[in-house]
Amino acid sequence: MSAAGRSPAARPVRLAGIGTALPGEPVGNDALAGRLGIAPEWVETFIGTRTRHFARDLDGGAVRWTLEDLCTDAADRALADAAAEPEDVAFIVVATATPDALMPTTAALVADRLGIDGVPVYQLQSGCSGAVQALALASALLGNGARGRRPVGLVIGGDVCSKHLDLGQNFREMPPSQLVNYVLFGDGAGAVALSREDGAGRAVLTAAEHWLDGLGRSPGQTVEWFGLADRHTDRPAVVEDYKAVESRVPVMAREVLDSLLDTLGWPAATLGHVLPPQLSGRMTERITRGLRQGLEWEEVSCVAQTGNNGNALVFFQLERLLPRLAAGGRAVGMAIESSKWIKAGFAVEAT
Repeated sequence: MSAAGRSPAARPVRLAGIGTALPGEPVGNDALAGRLGIAPEWVETFIGTRTRHFARDLDGGAVRWTLEDLCTDAADRALADAAAEPEDVAFIVVATATPDALMPTTAALVADRLGIDGVPVYQLQSGCSGAVQALALASALLGNGARGRRPVGLVIGGDVCSKHLDLGQNFREMPPSQLVNYVLFGDGAGAVALSREDGAGRAVLTAAEHWLDGLGRSPGQTVEWFGLADRHTDRPAVVEDYKAVESRVPVMAREVLDSLLDTLGWPAATLGHVLPPQLSGRMTERITRGLRQGLEWEEVSCVAQTGNNGNALVFFQLERLLPRLAAGGRAVGMAIESSKWIKAGFAVEAT
């Protein structure tokens, strides 16, 4: 496990600025279902997501935005929100499951676009839990002598899931384990600027933890990478075991919440907000009901509007949370990755 902001000798890690980016206009269920030739009622009933954004054109398939584009836009906005300049950035951490290329990394390309040089750049290859992994790594780096004029750690999470989806298939004959990916996911990116500078930002990142929980378990999601030797294989690019996800994720979310509260010593009744895992609109509703247990905290969700855009989700939730967080307010968030079953959670406290 990893943690942030708990050492009494270290100044707390502060959320100094935040920014997000979505490609193009929202795509509603009627438009998406019409393109796929399926019933919009199926999307609403089964998935519960109302809109999502795509970096690809749904009609012609042309790529309109890259992951690099979206991450750069989100990072620009986070730095502006923090009143920080590129020369303040001590390091960059990017979390993604869908990089534009294996090399060079999206992290390095974004640094170049931002005019940042001479600092470490990290890229974490992970699904929905990657954003929390990136926050944990950045918190450790800030406490380990990060250099810079201020300094600021720039943490970015994003995914362009549509790059893996073949729009030329016969969707009426597609099995549900593959079809779900065409209605579940969207594209986007988010970023936060972290700082240990006194007075920076509106809240403190009190914890960021993640741990593997997949020993002996089959993967709940597989995303293939195809090279020249196997690009014509019949293996689907993305497969989701949605039944396993439905069964496992609510239990894992509860375990993460209980673990964080126990570690922090926070009574559940002191929580003002909870940021539940953002798999889909319908799944998030179910998970939230299981987590609430009679408590009066406010849910902070985004997936019904943004779609499941992977590593961007935590940042969209934080963007919604921060304006609502009153002084002394506490919030806990969870991200569950079904690939090989990774638990992740974080806690935020208003200054």
